[in-house]
Amino acid sequence: MLEPLSTIRGEPQLARNTRKLDVRITVVNPSVRFTERLRMHQVAAGQKLANHNIPALLTGSGVDFHQATAIDAEARLITLDDGAILHYDNLVYALGSSTDTRTVPGANEHAWTLNDPRLAHRFSQRLTEVALAGGGVTVCGGGLTGIEAAAEIAEAHPGLTVTLVSHAEPGSMMGVKARTYLNRVLDRLGVVRMVGVKVTKVLPDAVRLDTGELIASGLTLWTTGVKVSPLAAEAGIATDTKGLIITDPILRSVSHPEIHAIGDAALIQQNWGQVHGTCQSGLPTAAYTADTLARLLRGETVKPFRYGYFHQPVSLGRKDAVIQFTNVDDTPNRWHLEGKAAVAYKQSVSSTPPLAFKMSKYMKAQVQLSKGGRATRETA
Repeated sequence: MLEPLSTIRGEPQLARNTRKLDVRITVVNPSVRFTERLRMHQVAAGQKLANHNIPALLTGSGVDFHQATAIDAEARLITLDDGAILHYDNLVYALGSSTDTRTVPGANEHAWTLNDPRLAHRFSQRLTEVALAGGGVTVCGGGLTGIEAAAEIAEAHPGLTVTLVSHAEPGSMMGVKARTYLNRVLDRLGVVRMVGVKVTKVLPDAVRLDTGELIASGLTLWTTGVKVSPLAAEAGIATDTKGLIITDPILRSVSHPEIHAIGDAALIQQNWGQVHGTCQSGLPTAAYTADTLARLLRGETVKPFRYGYFHQPVSLGRKDAVIQFTNVDDTPNRWHLEGKAAVAYKQSVSSTPPLAFKMSKYMKAQVQLSKGGRATRETA
């Protein structure tokens, strides 16, 4: 019997790989909806996205679905929302991450996040009201999520004042040429940048900076800082100080080897450094784990997980984008893509998870992401 707690990524592949084995696969998730987190900035700007219902997507795959949020790692049990108890022999832990609003006073009470599509939709409704009143919105955090959100909101509401507050230069992880293009687009969209400052407090209608300055803000969107669910640590699974499950070379928990951790919830070390949580690394870890579980069940050997980054795709509204290609450790290399070509590239990346899932019902969907070649195997 095989009953993993997992997100939607990798499940059809696992079902296909274990078709001739006597196993049962169950997806357990807190919600019936598959949330495309990399598109939440579009929802926040007022766009309507497709509703991917997990049970509907699983139809015909032979995979069961239940809702639950509780694990007993020692007894290998999951308590479902309806009170039933589910036993597992192997479990895939893929609960992801969310924005951390605990570090700055007032952020949890007064700032919005892109963690939940329902909240993002309500934010978009409030955004329209603020825009009509001639107010402004403040986006806190100059990472990729903050950049995409600021650009999307500015494009959707041209008369709205959008201020992006960041301690580091927005796009600082990119090369000079890509960053120059990024700033040119933000200028065209009218996004105001306040760089080199930190938000020290979020108020109902303003944010306070470490300079003492108070910025009026009809709405504040918080995109900086990441946290993971405390579920793993509470269940007694070995985690780091942030709550990430510590994994071995084949992505199994070092304390509970029957548990495989993937995506944002896993602490994954490579020779070049630590894998950080993005969809770019989530897909390969899921595909790898689907293959690994099937191999282990067949008594076959498994090679260690090897991975390297290769791009940083950033949408800048619906009509523009910039792609920075990277080295395996996610540092920028000399190549980048911009404009319409970058828009098409970003769209293909953003549509990958649900498309790959649907296609996997008819054929084995390959995850064509760089493993980094020799650089992932050489000692740093």
